[in-house]
Amino acid sequence: MLVNGVDVRGFVEAELDRRFPGRELRRAADPEGLRVAWAALESTWAATLERVAALPASAVDVSVGGEWSFAQTVRHLVLATDAWLGRAVLGVEQPFHPLGQPGPQAAEDGLDLSLFAVGTPSFGEVLEARAGRVAMVRDFLVGVTPESLGVVRRNPWSPEYPETTLSCLHVILEEEWEHHRFAVRDLAVVEASLAG
Repeated sequence: MLVNGVDVRGFVEAELDRRFPGRELRRAADPEGLRVAWAALESTWAATLERVAALPASAVDVSVGGEWSFAQTVRHLVLATDAWLGRAVLGVEQPFHPLGQPGPQAAEDGLDLSLFAVGTPSFGEVLEARAGRVAMVRDFLVGVTPESLGVVRRNPWSPEYPETTLSCLHVILEEEWEHHRFAVRDLAVVEASLAG
């Protein structure tokens, strides 16, 4: 991305890392670094969930600018973990929780949309599914080794493209941080509208 002939990607990334402490860890390449990165992410999401708990219950279902609501964003992270850890790394044939939120291109990616719940689940159900997936990543990282990070896996959406365990974990970390950024951006709008 060029602005006046200057590639500004590094500046943007540095600013996002400054705004979201812990985000800079998302490219960790060794087991301990990945465990630290995941712990930072869990801490960040815990603080955001505390923020959400202070809002009226209906706030989690508010869409800002046509984007996913907070609850839908959390549901999407369930799906992302299921795809990149459950399917790609662990090799689970049907890893998807029914409360996962497919993205707009899910059908094009070959995802069977009938696997997912129709309607709006309670936020408590969403948080329960999310907690299970967060624990799944944490538990996986406890036993990950430098050797296992290099194991070749199949991309969950395009099996013809090889991934490694490490690249799959990087996708999960990237999804988590990017969707957290979108979620807190939209939470600020929801909070401002409630403040009047």
